[in-house]
Amino acid sequence: MGREQWKKIWVGSAGNMVEWFDWFVYASFAVYFADSFFPKGNDTANLMNTMGIFAVGFFMRPVGGWVLGRIGDRRGRKAALTLTVTLMSASAILIAVAPTYAVAGYGGVAVLLVARMLQGLSVGGEYAASATYLTEASAPGQRGFASSFQYVSMTAGQLLGLGLQIVLQRTLPEDALHSWAWRIPFIVGALGAAVVFYLRRNMLETEVYAQDEGANADPARGTLKALLAHKREAFLVIALTMGGTVAYYTYTTYLTKYLSGSAGLDKPTASLVSFCALFLFMCLQPLAGKLSDRIGRRPLLITFAVGSTFLTVPIMTLLKHAGSFWPALGLSLLALVVVTGYTSINACVKAELFPTGIRALGVALPYAIANALFGGTAEYVALWFKDGGIESGYYWYVAGCAAVSLIVYVTMRETRTIDLHRVGKDDAGEGSAARVLAS
Repeated sequence: MGREQWKKIWVGSAGNMVEWFDWFVYASFAVYFADSFFPKGNDTANLMNTMGIFAVGFFMRPVGGWVLGRIGDRRGRKAALTLTVTLMSASAILIAVAPTYAVAGYGGVAVLLVARMLQGLSVGGEYAASATYLTEASAPGQRGFASSFQYVSMTAGQLLGLGLQIVLQRTLPEDALHSWAWRIPFIVGALGAAVVFYLRRNMLETEVYAQDEGANADPARGTLKALLAHKREAFLVIALTMGGTVAYYTYTTYLTKYLSGSAGLDKPTASLVSFCALFLFMCLQPLAGKLSDRIGRRPLLITFAVGSTFLTVPIMTLLKHAGSFWPALGLSLLALVVVTGYTSINACVKAELFPTGIRALGVALPYAIANALFGGTAEYVALWFKDGGIESGYYWYVAGCAAVSLIVYVTMRETRTIDLHRVGKDDAGEGSAARVLAS
């Protein structure tokens, strides 16, 4: 991989890291600021309300996927990536200055809601823009490896958030975290976004996009009309995302809450377990991505789905009774190793399905819809089961979602050898996206 390709991957990944730092610190610090925006009383209900607002961000992701995906296909990947980080910076600032319930009643909730809507718009476009950018910026035989850095950067952003949380937990009293210190990560996120804005203003466009014939001439480029011409691929993206996104959010953003709220670990220990497991998970992504470049995408996807379908219930059950750091870490890492089969390659698999003129929108909108329905609601569903006294029902829900995706992985065809320059240009040709769909 040449120097220019590494530069593109670095700039795309750095921005993605800050985007997801801002996105995830909301989830990881929710246990501290939930009571700040709602009347004190039922802690679980307040956390559910706060995570309900978290889910609203996911429901804005289809809108962001449509708007920013269109920009990415019509104006370029660089333009879309620059706009996403601008929106994320604005949302982080809003959360950092949001008034509490004691100061403005439910006015603070309104500010929080607007901020999460902006975050949803931003991330709705960020995923597809970065997935498309990283996939197009790499050599044909290295797309799995290059695109795996999307989840490396996503996880790095979450690790920075968890690392900051651990530092604050160990240096400040609990009262300070609940009263004002939870605002610190959002200030950090806003500053980081400003730095990335500068980097992305000077980033290079991908050659695949720049060389695409009729890049500025086709009026249908990046439109819903063009996407409807590839509706089978769009439905495939939704189906293959379903199980992966539920499992991913279960073992990342929800894990700390589960360990502290259900497994009985104290908050600092739960955060440390998540940090260590996620660090090792991050290191696995390029290795799995490189493996997919050698053996194909389907074997990894199928391994993930089989493991998640049959291991989720025992892993979650054992986690609830882990009791201490090391058993909790071992089980968490086992779960994340399974999830790696999806996270390391899902970006390139989706990007490989669509032609250049509709690739950003084709990845963005279906993926955002799947996340709104399954990923964004995962924590709320988990807390709903817990509040209803049937927490184990959530384990079966995660396993069921993985089982649905397993059917898709088994029936779809391989995408590793697809030529990004020729996707969709000749439905009878070897490079057609239609060849990845089962007859």
